[in-house]
Amino acid sequence: MYAPERMTMARAGERGVSIIELMVGMVVAMLVGLAATSSAVVFTASQRQGIGVGGMVVNVGTALAALKNDAATAGLGFFGDSAYRCAGLNLGIGATPSWDGAAFVPVLITRTDGHDRIDIVQSNRIESGAGVLLQTTSTGGSATLKSYMPVMVGDAVLLSPRAAGDPCTVRTVTANTAATADTWQVLTFASSGSHNAATFTTVPSYPELASVTLLGQLRWNRYRLLDGNLVLERPLDGTSAVLARNVVAVRAQYGAAGVAAGSTTLTSWETAGGDFETLDADSIARVRAVRVGIVTRSPQREKPNATGQCEASPAKPRVFGEEIDPAETDWQCWRYRTSTVVIPLRNLVLGTRPAT
Repeated sequence: MYAPERMTMARAGERGVSIIELMVGMVVAMLVGLAATSSAVVFTASQRQGIGVGGMVVNVGTALAALKNDAATAGLGFFGDSAYRCAGLNLGIGATPSWDGAAFVPVLITRTDGHDRIDIVQSNRIESGAGVLLQTTSTGGSATLKSYMPVMVGDAVLLSPRAAGDPCTVRTVTANTAATADTWQVLTFASSGSHNAATFTTVPSYPELASVTLLGQLRWNRYRLLDGNLVLERPLDGTSAVLARNVVAVRAQYGAAGVAAGSTTLTSWETAGGDFETLDADSIARVRAVRVGIVTRSPQREKPNATGQCEASPAKPRVFGEEIDPAETDWQCWRYRTSTVVIPLRNLVLGTRPAT
């Protein structure tokens, strides 16, 4: 092979990419990059939606578990001897009467602005079911006890009448005079106590052999919907906390026994209205359980389809057979989830019995 031919072949092997090939490669790389970016955006949005929905489910589940545990022990300290004695309740916070002789139930459902508010009241002392009898009549300023009560200054106690009629009264112990060989134990309720300063419409006189029950520290928790959040409020100390966000509706119902005398079997679910709007001795004695439903909304709005229509939710959410109206006009662009829980009221079931 001649030298010129070898030089020509060497130059041909050293030749680079042409401008056309380079342009084609750049266009292909750009198209691949655009496709990958679009896929990444879709994947990120889907991942964000999944994380948001998953977090919402966990939050609501945790909130319902806390509410269930709270309501399951509702009424601890307010019932004894398998009889209903508190036709009403006097409960003050400072000088303000929060419960002024109103009919008492440890779980109270109130319909407000289309949503249900749930109030749960109980003591924190496990021994609260046992009461001590009064030695002499008490008008709420002090209590002379027939037997020993392990009470400390600052504890709350419940004065209960011997028979249904007069309201029960919650008092705070400001002094505890121990019993001696010749004297009885005396509890004093001065106005400086947190539950002693309020003035009530009916101030009953509790006679000898009426009951005094140790409550310890009173707990009053309120669950309600506020600005799209499920909020836990504590009226006794004025604190609050958000339990779940993106909440659309909160619904609650009483599980009631039949109206027949002596009936104890749960036969219906009642909303806070009609016979159960203002609870009295008869309706309270029928309450066996409560159920709570919470409707939540996905935190992220989903895009409409090619025709501009949203398909995330074809129908409005429902809870306990009731259709819920979301606040958004484009409600079809959001996903909704309904979570429910049924809570037996053990203390109320054991502490009350229907009239026979």
